[in-house]
Amino acid sequence: MVGMIKKEDIEKVRATADLYDIVSATVTLKVSGSGTYMGLCPFHDEKTPSFSVRPSLGVWHCFGCGLGGDVFDYIEHTENVEFGDAIEILADKYHIELHYENSRPSGRKGSTRSRLLQANEEAQRFFVSQIMTKEALAARKLLGGRNFSQADCAYFGCGYAPRGWDNLVRYLSGKGFTYQEMMDAGLARRGPRGVYDYLRGRATWPIRDSAGRTLGFGARRLYEDDNIPAKYLNTPDTELYRKNQVLYGIDLAKKSIVRNRRVVIVEGYTDVMACHLAGVDNAVATCGTAFGEEHAKIVRRLISDDALGGIQLVGPVNGSRVIFTFDGDAAGQKAALHAFSLDGSFLTQTFVAVARENLDPCDLRIKYGDEAVRSLVEGATPLYDFVIDTAVGMFDTQYTTGRMGAIKAVAPVIAQIRDRSLVDMYTRKTARRIGADLDLLAREVRGARRSLQVRDEDAYAPRRRFQEPRRRPEANPYADPGARQALMSQDAANQDYYRIDDSVFICEQQFIGLLIQLPRAIDPTFFDKLCDEDFDVPLFRSLYQAVMAAGGLPEADVPQGLWMHNLTKAAGPLLQSAINELAVMPLPLPQAENQEPAPAGGFGPGRGGGQSSEGQGVGTQEQPAPNAAAVQLRPARPEEKQYATELLVRLLDAGYMRRIAASKRRMNQLPDGQEKFDLLGQITRFEAARKDLQDQIYNNAV
Repeated sequence: MVGMIKKEDIEKVRATADLYDIVSATVTLKVSGSGTYMGLCPFHDEKTPSFSVRPSLGVWHCFGCGLGGDVFDYIEHTENVEFGDAIEILADKYHIELHYENSRPSGRKGSTRSRLLQANEEAQRFFVSQIMTKEALAARKLLGGRNFSQADCAYFGCGYAPRGWDNLVRYLSGKGFTYQEMMDAGLARRGPRGVYDYLRGRATWPIRDSAGRTLGFGARRLYEDDNIPAKYLNTPDTELYRKNQVLYGIDLAKKSIVRNRRVVIVEGYTDVMACHLAGVDNAVATCGTAFGEEHAKIVRRLISDDALGGIQLVGPVNGSRVIFTFDGDAAGQKAALHAFSLDGSFLTQTFVAVARENLDPCDLRIKYGDEAVRSLVEGATPLYDFVIDTAVGMFDTQYTTGRMGAIKAVAPVIAQIRDRSLVDMYTRKTARRIGADLDLLAREVRGARRSLQVRDEDAYAPRRRFQEPRRRPEANPYADPGARQALMSQDAANQDYYRIDDSVFICEQQFIGLLIQLPRAIDPTFFDKLCDEDFDVPLFRSLYQAVMAAGGLPEADVPQGLWMHNLTKAAGPLLQSAINELAVMPLPLPQAENQEPAPAGGFGPGRGGGQSSEGQGVGTQEQPAPNAAAVQLRPARPEEKQYATELLVRLLDAGYMRRIAASKRRMNQLPDGQEKFDLLGQITRFEAARKDLQDQIYNNAV
């Protein structure tokens, strides 16, 4: 097929791409058993981790929404691209040259995501190259006036967009980019005079994702004659850039956020710069919009607030915090109320930091130095206290009318606190501050809670793992693969007509799971005796057939990732979710030190298979050896082989038993004759085979 990527290149990308590195760029992963990592799913909103990654097999699966697959599937879902684009994105990341059958595809609609990323990177290089030109003096004065040195500006990628009509357009054209690609990336627009630069005569900041890829730009006005009056101008929404889904500085702050489980939300690009330079290296900012639910999802996946020991702990657990910085004026108070409405998006408690004289972090650093910025963050006030104090502070509570006014104003605020264990405490605390009767305020809070229909939650109540309630999507789920899969998974989880928890199901499930995860633990001699009839559960029978369609047990030199790919391809999309789930299913086997083997090339012992220490910090947890999925299928340990043989023998024995029972039932229905005699001989052969199997197991044990 014209334009198809050559198969050997696809396998080269698969063998090179590291699933752990790709996923951990956006999701904080924690060790969960032997070679498995858990985190918050990036494809549906959740607070309890149900997203599982098995790097050694190159597979991931979410027990919440049901999505899963290999590294290509992950890129397809996260980047919203097709398979070919996913290959190109990974090839670009790992510097692998792709070859196409006959020629590269032409006539594809729009621009590929990888080309848009490349265009943005080239634009960033162009803007940076312009910052030291004579024309950029105004930009340098702006940055220098905020105590940012040339080295500081280089670190944050500050640049300058020249005032001309099409400077960037001509530069990118010289680099081989088309006008359509420039416009699709939000770098250019088409006007009566042709295609022109979107950003002109402004200081620029690159807006990157957590993996460091440039998605768009923020630009500040410098000249009075600028035709666009907005002080700040951002890249318009594109395939890459969505203002409600990006945070400026996340690429620089990610490591600190993951390590310390803290994030500081500021309001501007220079505030992020000031915080980082002052030592607050976990600061990020929204880009021309208020902090919203999508931003909260990004933060939650990195800060990884989750269930600890089955209990949902709310509050500054182990120093975990989400800190907002606001001005103390009316606009800042409004922003605080908006943040208050999002507080339920985090399991950790949120805080507010308001600087003296209502200065933002950048101005605070200019006037009082780095220590003042650090003190601002360390002295943050819990968001609940800030909002409640703001509401009460509007009234003079030395008078009866003022106290009643404060009660009426603060009751709806307290009522919005979802955690009922905190509602009572804040009601008591606020009643003391106002000097009001506790019963009166409590009655007002209960009334406001009913009228606002606040969902009642207990932060300290145990929750079932992987069973977080999910609402049915209101829109048409067919248009959204994630929503469609979530709905189907919910339908399956909620049905009451198929519940299996018996020895047959468990044995077949364990065997197929072991076959997927550790195929070299299976004894080929016994495996060759298996057939379809040895499986009673239709799903596992189909999965066994998929293994046979993939060629049976893999050779020892087959890479783990390729084994999973071949199996998934043979099984088809209907069984893919079951394969992914079985691939990350914990097996009742002892975990050995250095379980994951090192790949060829001199890497040390596998980092994903050893025992992890209890209480280990998020940022220091062991990681799998790169690239674990490219390693050949590892040989099984004795206990793994023994467990596989036990399961296999049970399957064979149950299969013989079912065939004997079916033959006897058929024989009892027949009159005397040759057919009945033949069935008797068949039963005798099955019973002999069953006895031989038992003798063989006994001899092996001896």
